[in-house]
Amino acid sequence: MRKLFVCIALGLTTLTGNAASPLWMRDVQISPDGTEIAFCYKGDIYKVSAGGGTAIQLTTQPSYECTPIWSPDSKQIAFASDRNGNFDIFVMPATGGTAQRLTTHSSSELPSAFTPDGKYILFSASIQDPSQSALFPTTAMTELYKVPVNGGRTEQVLGTPAEAVCYAPSGEFFLYQDRKGFEDEWRKHHTSSITRDIWLYNTQTGKHTNLTNRGGEDRNPVYAPDGNAIYFLSERDGGSFNVYTFSLNTPQEVKAMTTFKTHPVRFLSVSDKGTLCYTYDGELYTQKSGARPEKVKVELVRDDEQQLATLKFSQGATSASVSPDGKQIAFIVRGDVFVTSTDYATTKQITNTPAKEAAVSFAPDNRTLVYASERTGNWQLYTAKISRKEDPNFPNATLIEEEVLLPSKTVERTYPQYSPDGKELAFIEDRNRLMVLNLKTKKVRQVTDGSTWYNTGGGFDYEWSPDGKWFTLEFIGNRHDPYSDVGIVSAQGGAITNLTNSGYISGAPRWVLDGNAILFQTERYGMRAHASWGSQQDVMLVFLNQDAYDRYRLSKEDFELLKEFEKEQKKAKEKDDEKTKDAKKSKAEKADKGNVNKGKADKSKADKEKSKVDSSKDSNQDESADDKADQKELLVELNGIEDRIVRLTPNSSDLGSAILSKDGEDLYYFSAFEDGYDLWKMNLREKDTKRLHKLNTGWASLMLDKKGDIFLLGSRIMQKMDAKSDALKSISYQAEMKMDLAAERETMFDHVYKQHQKRFYNVNMHGVDWDAMTNAYRKFLPHIDNNYDFAELLSEWLGELNVSHTGGRYSPKGKGDVTSNLGLLFDWNYQGKGMQIAEVIEKGPFDHSRTKVKVGCIIEKINGEEITLDNDITCLLNNKAGKKTLISIYNPQSKERWEEVVMPVTNGQLNGLLYKRWVKQRAADVEKWSKGRLGYVHIQSMGDDSFRTVYSDILGKYNNCEGIVIDTRFNGGGRLHEDIEILFSGQKYFTQVVRGREACDMPSRRWNKPSIMLQCEANYSNAHGTPWVYKHQKIGKLVGMPVPGTMTSVSWETLQDPSLVFGIPIVGYRLPDGSYLENTQLEPDVKVANNPETVVKGEDTQLKVAVDELLKEIDSQKK
Repeated sequence: MRKLFVCIALGLTTLTGNAASPLWMRDVQISPDGTEIAFCYKGDIYKVSAGGGTAIQLTTQPSYECTPIWSPDSKQIAFASDRNGNFDIFVMPATGGTAQRLTTHSSSELPSAFTPDGKYILFSASIQDPSQSALFPTTAMTELYKVPVNGGRTEQVLGTPAEAVCYAPSGEFFLYQDRKGFEDEWRKHHTSSITRDIWLYNTQTGKHTNLTNRGGEDRNPVYAPDGNAIYFLSERDGGSFNVYTFSLNTPQEVKAMTTFKTHPVRFLSVSDKGTLCYTYDGELYTQKSGARPEKVKVELVRDDEQQLATLKFSQGATSASVSPDGKQIAFIVRGDVFVTSTDYATTKQITNTPAKEAAVSFAPDNRTLVYASERTGNWQLYTAKISRKEDPNFPNATLIEEEVLLPSKTVERTYPQYSPDGKELAFIEDRNRLMVLNLKTKKVRQVTDGSTWYNTGGGFDYEWSPDGKWFTLEFIGNRHDPYSDVGIVSAQGGAITNLTNSGYISGAPRWVLDGNAILFQTERYGMRAHASWGSQQDVMLVFLNQDAYDRYRLSKEDFELLKEFEKEQKKAKEKDDEKTKDAKKSKAEKADKGNVNKGKADKSKADKEKSKVDSSKDSNQDESADDKADQKELLVELNGIEDRIVRLTPNSSDLGSAILSKDGEDLYYFSAFEDGYDLWKMNLREKDTKRLHKLNTGWASLMLDKKGDIFLLGSRIMQKMDAKSDALKSISYQAEMKMDLAAERETMFDHVYKQHQKRFYNVNMHGVDWDAMTNAYRKFLPHIDNNYDFAELLSEWLGELNVSHTGGRYSPKGKGDVTSNLGLLFDWNYQGKGMQIAEVIEKGPFDHSRTKVKVGCIIEKINGEEITLDNDITCLLNNKAGKKTLISIYNPQSKERWEEVVMPVTNGQLNGLLYKRWVKQRAADVEKWSKGRLGYVHIQSMGDDSFRTVYSDILGKYNNCEGIVIDTRFNGGGRLHEDIEILFSGQKYFTQVVRGREACDMPSRRWNKPSIMLQCEANYSNAHGTPWVYKHQKIGKLVGMPVPGTMTSVSWETLQDPSLVFGIPIVGYRLPDGSYLENTQLEPDVKVANNPETVVKGEDTQLKVAVDELLKEIDSQKK
């Protein structure tokens, strides 16, 4: 299959103005008077008659609008919009018109309800916990606020998460759904502690009552018109979401109102007359009291046009590869292949498909590319060749010929690499087998059988040897995934020879020193990470023969002497060769004397042939010389190879790419000692190391061209470094493309389908008919024109798998306001002008010796602008982080007014300070309650940094305590269960004694005393696995709430539109009985919850119970 790519003018499709029936209507709400229904479709807000008809578009901004809610009198609609870069609350007339912005904070604010009097709008956002709260500080958990409908200061209603609020007609109560942790909002069918419950809040007494309190999803509550019963959505009875009801007097008596199958009912609302409204399978339904559901027929007219976007990129390239002659760089951006010149910004688009291309590289001829593409729904190999001989390179090519290699609808082929002579092509088949295609005979041979690779991501590092007879590759040598080794294998196939066999992660192998050695990286000598990633690495060399090893070990002087000796030998050989050549020439001339009278035609023919050969010889002289050098057969001596492995880098570090200079004398490598990666250089003879260029960049690869120049190729930088001077030259490109965004979304949808089909940890997809479920959600694609809805579609679809670690995520690259912080917590009950300080955060902008600010002071102005009752402090703090800001303060006790200049901090910086504050508060409580007998540590994440903090504390300041409280609440995961098990499972076996004095108990690097572990519903991933190990290894008791079964390992994959990611659980953890930890809830030994009423007042009930339990255990052991 061949086709020619030529420049084609792409035109817009004609505008469509015909009425159409929409699907994927979201955020539906019926008006209180029951006459109209508001909904969101394609990022705009519409309303339609409750009886059906043509919908009226209320918003027309290019921004995304969602979550419309009606005022009690049905005359206004509040909604969220990202028109200022993040979601803010707006309100507009129900008939449409200009919308007024009510909030300005850079967190996402989503409206829930109007107050019954219509004066305020309630919304959820993560802004600030109450100063006295014992809640874990995280932006993933929101608070409930209200803002005046005409604009003004935001007030906090609840300091705990309360979503989907619905007021009782009297206003004395409201219903809400809770949020306990981090699970995807659209996950389905799970029954665990993380699922939502419905609560009743008394606005007069502050009492919270859990009305459902079960291990399943109950959400979206609404009051019946009489206020005595509620309707809600639930997954009871083992089905999908349906509408249920119960009386508030007997909440245990639940009755189903609908019986929809397969798909969930969403977005429940009710009118004042009791008409229910909701969506099912993307369409609107209403249901009157005592009646069956009725579909609302909706039509709307939109002047949609084909989403043909013109995209321009000057960075963001991936899979960059330099041509052998160093004159071109091929790369992938937004899923398409481009080639740019290394000397000019001239850039050529090679492929133009909505699907994803990957792993592009050049053939030795500099005129052919090879890459993988998913355009047929199955990864296949393609080549692109310059058609016209007159075209010098890809950036200046006029015609490009593309060919698919080994087409197949079932077999996947990716990560292609040409052999050094260009006659063969290696690739990875079905994500784990290394194969080779002979380009002339089209025969394929297997090199590895796939048994040594477990990762299903698509491939592994491998590279041809310069003579084309070997491969070096990374592989799992001893069934010890993910700890990989480096090996070599014959290009004809056979057993892999393990070169490292270390039990540590080794990888990134590449041939160096003309194939006499392999450069690779390993964590063997670096600072060990107490997790499955993050260890520091070193660059290593393994020499494949003794001669290469001996040459490496020579001193600089001896090496120079050896080079002089070899130079003299070469001259002598050239002299002998010249004598032999002259002798042959003389003999040939004598033999040719008798042929002088040959015909002119023969001579002319011979001259033409000679001219053709000479021309070819001239044009390819350099290449031929290089090819001959490359074709020199390698000497591989496996005996004793383990003694020929050398560590090159003087210090272990966070390494990026590494490479040797062409002569093998210098090592170049990326290392991140501070922030980003810098380029370092080490002379291997003199052992001299220096930072060559401070780049502070992201990950980038290092590549050599045939001349020895070095290329730095990353998404943020592309540079060429001269091999002699080490000078850097920037490589710029301008990649322009036209993208059919609807077609791209469809191919991304297909990609997500395929990735889950190939990578999901459970081969039967948790019992879901994956093809049928995919088709059920595919029908919504034509009704989606933005990434918010597309990510939500992915989450709804993937949520059918009933698994953690999945769903779609969209991260818009907005340019909206960013709210900064003064490092102060404010009193939400204060009603006067300005903002009253409830606490000055330690290490914040006002925590210094010169300030007069203290608790009770009032912030009156910011940069001279007064904080009144009609405006909010947020708008005055937007975009102030890191900038000198004038703060006007008033002390009501001393009546003094003054000004101070501070530099506000970002939300991220404040969250870090709040976390440290929270840990200190817990530790102080444990010390107080136990009278100094117990210590306290919180494991923030299951990663190396957290482990080292815990290790330092328990064997440092808490080493003399009788016990330790280990807090894992709100830990989002990582991989630390093995290290935590070892650390806390110590059993004293002897004591170190110095002249009769006990100096240390052994083991000295483990906790040998009693401990207890706290957990809660928000524990996720390895924060499920770690308490599980702690309990089942009988180290100690678990206290708190059950942990949902979320113990899988995930691959979060970025789509070709880099603002979109999705998750695939790729590794499950199976118990000896054959069951998996995923979806197996972990029960605590002592079950206790933190009540929302008391936790906001600073009471950490779970922590107090843990302290009491541990003291009880310690005291019982003394009896």
